Amino acid sequence: MIMGLVARSDIKGAVELSQEIADFLTEKKVDIVLDTPLAMELEKYQDKQCELKDMDVDMVVAIGGDGTILRTQSYISHKKIPLIGINMGTVGFLTEIDPENAFTAIEAVLAGNYFVEKRNQLLVWHNHELPPALNEVVLMTRKPAKMLHIQISVDDEIMEELRADGLIIATPSGSTAYSMSAGGPIIDPRVEAFVIVPICPFKLGARPTVVSDGSTIKVKLLREGKKAIAVIDGQFEEEINYMDEIIFHKSDNCAYFVRLTKDFYRKVREKLTQGGIN
Repeated sequence: MIMGLVARSDIKGAVELSQEIADFLTEKKVDIVLDTPLAMELEKYQDKQCELKDMDVDMVVAIGGDGTILRTQSYISHKKIPLIGINMGTVGFLTEIDPENAFTAIEAVLAGNYFVEKRNQLLVWHNHELPPALNEVVLMTRKPAKMLHIQISVDDEIMEELRADGLIIATPSGSTAYSMSAGGPIIDPRVEAFVIVPICPFKLGARPTVVSDGSTIKVKLLREGKKAIAVIDGQFEEEINYMDEIIFHKSDNCAYFVRLTKDFYRKVREKLTQGGIN
């Protein structure tokens, strides 16, 4: 087995834990490859470095918060490599394992006591194919305190036309992220759906809407002279101009996560109690 290691290299605790995990896996005779920024922090393993986009491994251990997971997934999405998330962030819905349980969890994985959970992603198209979204795509204005005038269509039927601060198109994985904060519903990851959530709409009837993940969603910018940006998983930005159309549908590439337990609802109860404040 070959394992990849990715971590928040700007967080001391994440780097230190990465060093311990690298040593642990090496003692277990597991081949390891480290993301280049992490390898540069760990002098002992600099000969094991690899650019994340070129990583060809059986699993990736990602040490950080959901942002680390999203960044990692954006590079390996097309390779079907399962991720093990160790939470060094705040809420961490995508990271199942706490640092104090990291070595027990890795032992279980090495013993084969795990399953792989598949999560759907959004394919995003604007003149060309953009990186897929595991959580969400957020459309917002370039300038603060300005509103977008947008038209939303689902399967070529106009669903809504409105003015709003922005719009969120989220997957079930993203339903516990920005979408939830904007008033969207929490969706069980087993549900085959996407959610469309207006951000502060200037229209009382504009409510969050759940649609089939077999649908094609199109969003058009209607106000001349106002540009928008589409932010994919907080990692990638694309500028949207007047009368441009941005298209969303289910990606052929899924995200894969190594899981030790089936505890989605317990995780929701526990993680939303603190609201990301530790």
